Amino acid sequence: MQRLKPELKQIARLLWGRYLLWHMTVLWLATDAGLLLLASRTMGPLRLGKIHTEDAMQNQARTLIERRLETFVDWLKPEAEAESEMAKKAQEIRERIRAQVAADGLTVRETPGAGSFAKHTGLRRHVTGGSAVDGQDVDVPFVLAPLAPDDERIGQLLNRFQSYADRAYPQTPPDKSRTKSSIKIEFRGAKLAFDLVPMIWAKDYGDDYQWLLRGDGSRRLTSVSRHNTFIKQRTSSSNQQPGRVKFNECVRLLKWWREFRMANDRQSIPAIPSILIELLAAHAYDRLGVKLTYSETLASWFDFLYGEVQRRQSIRFADYPPPRGRRHAEPTPWMVIEPVDPENNITKDWIDQHIEELANWLLRGRDDLQRAIDLDRRNNSQESLHHLVRVFGTPFKHHCGG
Repeated sequence: MQRLKPELKQIARLLWGRYLLWHMTVLWLATDAGLLLLASRTMGPLRLGKIHTEDAMQNQARTLIERRLETFVDWLKPEAEAESEMAKKAQEIRERIRAQVAADGLTVRETPGAGSFAKHTGLRRHVTGGSAVDGQDVDVPFVLAPLAPDDERIGQLLNRFQSYADRAYPQTPPDKSRTKSSIKIEFRGAKLAFDLVPMIWAKDYGDDYQWLLRGDGSRRLTSVSRHNTFIKQRTSSSNQQPGRVKFNECVRLLKWWREFRMANDRQSIPAIPSILIELLAAHAYDRLGVKLTYSETLASWFDFLYGEVQRRQSIRFADYPPPRGRRHAEPTPWMVIEPVDPENNITKDWIDQHIEELANWLLRGRDDLQRAIDLDRRNNSQESLHHLVRVFGTPFKHHCGG
């Protein structure tokens, strides 16, 4: 290098520097490729791909329609403060009623959490803007040790629980009233309502089965804990999938949809109980899972359920073995069998007219959701909103964030 002229020395230094830069770049790329190869061997190619693509997928998915649905889902659930007050008041009721039951000489085996409150599928109370949704009441079951046959009649038990409530809460409010199978306690100021549900331990079927006593004198085998687990396991499973779509929140959306169909479109269906909505949602989830967005999830669920209902497809679940000695329910035009007792067909009283009406609601829901998705992709936000309101009612327009 010293024998070269100054100009040549300068050129040589430049070339040498570029060579070093090129060499370091090659080494860096090779090292990076090696790390990627090591990561792919350690984590698996699919998981590695998910790390790089999931965030991008979620960003692409957050279109206006999805932001609207996410905002509405967050509004649908009862406020955290209200849920905390419900839990606190429910515990107070358990303690006061337990004391009255014990004083009467009966034995309470357990008072499990139950219903939409325990499953995290309840709705907020909404009674403004011409649209009324009662929201969730809190079921408070009292599972009693078996009694003499006459004492297990629902009329007798409700008489007793009415007196327990009157003694536990002698003042008014709270208001106390009687339903076909429970005693309702309503705290009007706090806008909280609780159903005291007397049940009998079904000891022949195990520790976690109960007899639910009906107003017509019949009784139905059930399991509060197994029903709760049935919903919670699917919610937990959906939480493991990409995106924020959760099973229990889809149940909330379907319950809200049910409220407005029954209020505005009902012609023949006498009622759609929450248990039926939960089982339809579970059936769709078991076949389709959840997608990255609420709009795509619900559109696919509506389409699937429309086909199932239209074909009168029986809906059954294999979560639990059937209790010993329980038979299959008698055939009816459409059968939705609850997961804890094969004899309990939720739709045993449905006729063809009811089935067709529900199928048509599902079809319209599918078409409106798909139309809303297509219009959102074309940046026609106003028309997209119009179709979402057709699905979820006027409150959607005021609680979707615009």
